[in-house]
Amino acid sequence: GTVFGDLMEEIDSIRLREDVALSEETLYSLLEAVRRHETTYKAAGAVHGCALATNAREGSEILYFVEDVGRHNAVDAIAGQMWLDAVEGSDKIFYTTGRLTSEMVIKAAQMQIPFLVSRSGLTKMGHEIASRIGITMIGRAVNKHYLLFTGRQRFVKSVSPTMVA
Repeated sequence: GTVFGDLMEEIDSIRLREDVALSEETLYSLLEAVRRHETTYKAAGAVHGCALATNAREGSEILYFVEDVGRHNAVDAIAGQMWLDAVEGSDKIFYTTGRLTSEMVIKAAQMQIPFLVSRSGLTKMGHEIASRIGITMIGRAVNKHYLLFTGRQRFVKSVSPTMVA
């Protein structure tokens, strides 16, 4: 309880950028890029993939992609590479194939990343922490389907053309 309490105090002090947004088109671009990168998963299965990606109007480019049997190993490898390369996360997107648990949300917040995307679901505590911090959390993201769970203020939905009879 003490360690978790201390961690939550640290999390409450994190302030993510409010001046960045994620468009639906950029989300789709990221999902397509991830699909092309998942080589080990396609060959063998049973691995998690994580990516750090850019967030630009032109689309999303993957900066780092790691596949590992442990989802936390993949997240930590990217966090370490960001530190080594002095890459700032404040305008980036973090993608994971794993569930959006409290630990995943906390790690994204510690990396200052405002956008967290997964092809999987989420946990109640992950949702609560993401809401508390203000992370834009998207789950069940595959192809052109997704669920926006938190951080609606940073997400820009495309306007679909109206069908005319």
